[in-house]
Amino acid sequence: MKILNYNADGYLPGIILDRDSEKFEFSGKTCPEDAVSFYEPVFEWLEEYAKNPLEKTVFDFKFIYFNTVSSKIIMMIMYRLEELSESGNDVKIRWFYPEDDDDLFEAGEDYQNMLEVDFEMIPYDENEGNDSDYTNNLIDSLF
Repeated sequence: MKILNYNADGYLPGIILDRDSEKFEFSGKTCPEDAVSFYEPVFEWLEEYAKNPLEKTVFDFKFIYFNTVSSKIIMMIMYRLEELSESGNDVKIRWFYPEDDDDLFEAGEDYQNMLEVDFEMIPYDENEGNDSDYTNNLIDSLF
């Protein structure tokens, strides 16, 4: 299966969808001008993945910012994951947020409340780097 891999760039998110390495991640900022077109390959990938998913699928969402249109796209992605779970597959969504960011925390709670899928909220301290690779990548992407 094809790997979908985009590096975070300004207001475009980092995306890794790699079945072979079992790495499924969205990160950074997401405010593409045409979010529907930008995320179209993601939905195509998810459709293909649903035909032959792994025994356990864990999707990480590590956004530091997203706009209203992207929030709807994120929800649509999560609904696809919920459908995969409802089909009898083991699916987990992990929502990472800086522990001092109330907006991202509340967004994660809102998503969690709208879904019937295993959903984990994971705070991290930006200064201590609980997830140091992620924090370092965020810092690198900002400069």
